[in-house]
Amino acid sequence: MTRAPILVGTLLAALTLSGCGLQPMYAGGGSGAVAQALGTVAVAPIEGQAGWLVRNALVDRLGGDVEATGAGAARYRLEVRLDDKLEGLGLLGNDTIARERRTLRARYQLIEAASGVILLDATAGSDAGIDVVSSEYAVIAAEQTALENLAKVVADQIVTRLAVKLRQP
Repeated sequence: MTRAPILVGTLLAALTLSGCGLQPMYAGGGSGAVAQALGTVAVAPIEGQAGWLVRNALVDRLGGDVEATGAGAARYRLEVRLDDKLEGLGLLGNDTIARERRTLRARYQLIEAASGVILLDATAGSDAGIDVVSSEYAVIAAEQTALENLAKVVADQIVTRLAVKLRQP
């Protein structure tokens, strides 16, 4: 007797969810519409070391450098401007910094190559905390690792937003 309401509730939930219109973004894998559209995005050069890291991460996630491979003309161009900040936090009694915060912010635009129309103008960003220790080498290595990780996070945010935009008809 108690199974009937549960069964009816499960069937109603299944019918409701099937009509909601949710579809996988990357349906069809590499040959799907979103993957194909992402493969036509050319990433413009980005200034600085952080720019080099972000651009490489973007090219990896978009399926390769459209212009370098000669796989065809790019349908879209992605322009990115970065703001990389490293600030000291937590002063000790002897006026030394005990902690740093590295922040990487990106403002990016997706531009249709043929018409020059800006399809998307958005921002992405992330930050990381770094402990400052007595070894200068360890601090520099931690700052570099933080920048590399932040570049990957920002690139992931950008590609996710591009995929959502390019998925729309």
